Amino acid sequence: MSLLPNAYPKRAFGQAQELAPHFNQLVDRVSRDADFLHQTLGGGVSDTDPYTAKLLQLYKEIYVQESGEPNFAKTADFLGIHRSDYMLHKDKGSDQYNIKQVELNTIASSFAGLSTKVSALHRHLTSRFEDDVKDLLETNKKVVLGSDEATTNGDTPDGVPVNPALERIPSAMKVAFAQYQSRFSPDPKKTVILFVVQDGETNTVDQRMLEFQLWQDHQVPVVRMSLTSAHTEIELDGKTGALKIASTGQEIAVVYFRAGYAPTDYPDGYDGIEWKARAKLERSRATKSPSLGYHLAGTKKVQQELARPGSLERFFPQDSDKVIIEGLKQAFAGLYSLGDDATEEDKSAVKDVLAGAEGKYVLKPQREGGGYNFYGENLLAKLKANVKQTDSDVELAPVLGEFILMERLFPPIQKAILLRGGKVEGSGDTISELGCFATVVASTDGNVLHNEYAGFLLRTKFSNVDEGGVASGFATLSSPYLC
Repeated sequence: MSLLPNAYPKRAFGQAQELAPHFNQLVDRVSRDADFLHQTLGGGVSDTDPYTAKLLQLYKEIYVQESGEPNFAKTADFLGIHRSDYMLHKDKGSDQYNIKQVELNTIASSFAGLSTKVSALHRHLTSRFEDDVKDLLETNKKVVLGSDEATTNGDTPDGVPVNPALERIPSAMKVAFAQYQSRFSPDPKKTVILFVVQDGETNTVDQRMLEFQLWQDHQVPVVRMSLTSAHTEIELDGKTGALKIASTGQEIAVVYFRAGYAPTDYPDGYDGIEWKARAKLERSRATKSPSLGYHLAGTKKVQQELARPGSLERFFPQDSDKVIIEGLKQAFAGLYSLGDDATEEDKSAVKDVLAGAEGKYVLKPQREGGGYNFYGENLLAKLKANVKQTDSDVELAPVLGEFILMERLFPPIQKAILLRGGKVEGSGDTISELGCFATVVASTDGNVLHNEYAGFLLRTKFSNVDEGGVASGFATLSSPYLC
């Protein structure tokens, strides 16, 4: 964690909060558009990325194709627990930092629990030791505030905001849980939420905090299980679509995935027991967080496609949606396809990299969890090895189809002291990334039952570190000090 919070413009923080329910709407609508998902992910991505191809295959089998068998998944409700990650960035010609989306996480969006504790600690430290930390905070405030904001930064006082993540995320789970009870009338004493977790999970505390809050606030019990165990320990009722734990008879109302977001979560291979367990859970009437559609809506390729001109209008077709569309567009960074749908604009970005501008971009595969991206010389080498360039054009190798090329963002550099294992890891120049949680519950027919901003997370790392995951060891937990 960071010893102290990092300065953050109130205006930009408010923008992230306002966009949260709109991104929820977008994910839900994308998840229901099978044609869009197939067009976006069914070509170069699926050909080169077997993991995404498997997700898409299951999505089509369960939600699109008609088999004549009872299809309980098509009657299930949806629960989204999302986190949209942003970096502050100055657009060309602007003297203010604005938020630009790094990625939208729709599965296993972590640190809702721990981030609330860190922000509470930072509120304590900045008030209890106000005189001691004042100089550092003031120095960082001057870095992040543009010339206009330096004198007119709002009427509310500076400081770390209250983080509602640990209340609002369990509250959304309760909404989904209650909706399931209302629809299917299971035995209330034997109905649970299933947390699907990794074997050897190292981020257990963060997950347990959600579990404990669910019980404390709503008396909803949680059962934890890996995909491997779920294959044999969970049964799907072929007549009703109910999911039940074989040993206890407990019925699962909500399946919350904190695993299943990477190929390593399926060690038995693409025809193995973990994928069979994932399919069994998905075919049930239980509410999934995320459903396969929500999961696919969070892929990098979908993110890139949504940033294309005219794409958002497909999902927000009403005249009244124009304000929403404009807000979403303003948050998009430059995103470029490397697949067979690459446009001249996409190829121009590739040429820019090959001409020596590799520092302006980052290469991203369809992966979650941090540690997979290409930067700088590694990015240049990856493209050189897979691009044939002529005087007027570039030919992209099929292997690049699973990647997107993204504009690299340059957030303000602030001074910070970072801790690891309770000891000072170092101090110096750092950059930060804001994560904005949001929750949505939608019925099977698309009726939105719940949709709200649900808290925040700030991750801080030394400015010479490219990757950004906390669990993967690259960054630390921090908080925004609004100014």
